[in-house]
Amino acid sequence: MDKSTVIGLIVGIVALLVGMFLKGVTPDALLNPAAILIIIFGTVAAVTIAFPMNELKRIPRLFGVLFKDKKLVDDGEVIKMFSSWADLARREGLLALESKITDVEDEFLKNGLTLAIDGQNADYIRDVLTEEIEALEERHIGGAQIFSQAGTYAPTLGVLGAVIGLIAALSNLNDIDALGHAISAAFVATLMGIFTGYVIWHPFANKLKRKSQQEVRQKMMMLEGILSVLEGDAPRVIEQKLASYLSMSDRKKILSESGEAGLG
Repeated sequence: MDKSTVIGLIVGIVALLVGMFLKGVTPDALLNPAAILIIIFGTVAAVTIAFPMNELKRIPRLFGVLFKDKKLVDDGEVIKMFSSWADLARREGLLALESKITDVEDEFLKNGLTLAIDGQNADYIRDVLTEEIEALEERHIGGAQIFSQAGTYAPTLGVLGAVIGLIAALSNLNDIDALGHAISAAFVATLMGIFTGYVIWHPFANKLKRKSQQEVRQKMMMLEGILSVLEGDAPRVIEQKLASYLSMSDRKKILSESGEAGLG
């Protein structure tokens, strides 16, 4: 489970409810069927119009990505793996890596390694794997756009709900109590629109983008590793190349561990 998504949602909801309590507003004010209908179903309708059905079918899977903590291969392990492959390839040739394919679970890495063993040149491998990365990134961006657009529509629909509520309020000008209640109910739609848009949908879109960036970065690291092994680079050179994709602290840690292992 992705703890940050769950924690963020809980903190957001608690902040809203506590803020309402401090302002003297009871939580049952949110139980407004008209506001729920306009904001929730209105957002669903807008998103359904905005995107083709084949993309909308991915929404359940996108929620899975948001709430499940997909573990990528540890970057340090990726670097160590390519370092050992480079050493093996330099000693016994690329064909010696064929026995390693069965141990590779990542389909992208397995495909790239297979192309290298099959004798494809570096330019061809780069083109094929780059296109695969770009297609992956495009799919991820498309998924994030669904939530981003929902975050754009929801606050506007909140304004629409408030306008409808105020129209109803204006029909009760002779009854002060009914007028106050109607105006209060009108702004519930605005509250729900802003909350769902900026605390749920836009953050969801950003989370998908960040997860995509992390996966793409690691795929680029794997691509560089495959090409480096193909070109016969020394293990230490490959470690330095791949470490450049990491933060400075992680880079120093991995390179220092590799240096100590080499001395040992």
